[in-house]
Amino acid sequence: MTDIRAVIFDMDGCLVDSEPMSLETLAKMMTAEGLHATPDELRKRFLGMSIQAIVRHIAEALDRPDLPDFARDFEERLLARYPAELRVIPGIPALLDDLAAQGIAVAIATGSSVRRLGITLEVAGLADRFGANIFSADQVKRGKPAPDLFLLAAERLGIAPDACAVMEDSPHGIAGAVAAGMRGVGFTGGTHLDGMRDDHARRLREAGAVAVLSDLDRMLEALLDRQTTDV
Repeated sequence: MTDIRAVIFDMDGCLVDSEPMSLETLAKMMTAEGLHATPDELRKRFLGMSIQAIVRHIAEALDRPDLPDFARDFEERLLARYPAELRVIPGIPALLDDLAAQGIAVAIATGSSVRRLGITLEVAGLADRFGANIFSADQVKRGKPAPDLFLLAAERLGIAPDACAVMEDSPHGIAGAVAAGMRGVGFTGGTHLDGMRDDHARRLREAGAVAVLSDLDRMLEALLDRQTTDV
């Protein structure tokens, strides 16, 4: 058992059920560029990566030096859907309440842009839960699966990496958490993983997750390193 003093959350797919919208929007935009890809294919390849990293992959596939407007257009189209469609993952408010009651610090480490991060939290009603402890891949040289973003969060929190736990839905995110020396716990409850939870749970474990849960009923125990069983 370790002395966990902070929990760092991925945002999309962990705090908010936004990944289906992201994957659908990305698939439509890639098809318009001449690269046919289904949301399922994109989920397996890009889940957890920053939009900047994804755009670099797309530009390489198109044999173009860059796609200067792609990331901006993607974000605008996605954010336009949020007021009507964005939902908080069931159980997140109660989990945050439980962590606060136990004096556990919380933060966000996301591949989303600073702008998207702020708007997402406002629409979801979660902005007051995290205060200034919100960190974007825009703030580091290397996004997930590099450890940079998680290390930045730990530094700003003033808490050693080995006293931090991370809740992640992507293998890239789990790999980054493990590389940072943190306790990585996988989550497969987002609707973007419907029909593939068992396979995705396997991938999360292979990336280094110490536990993988499909709902939040025992997430507190898993994050704080108290005995739990994968579901």
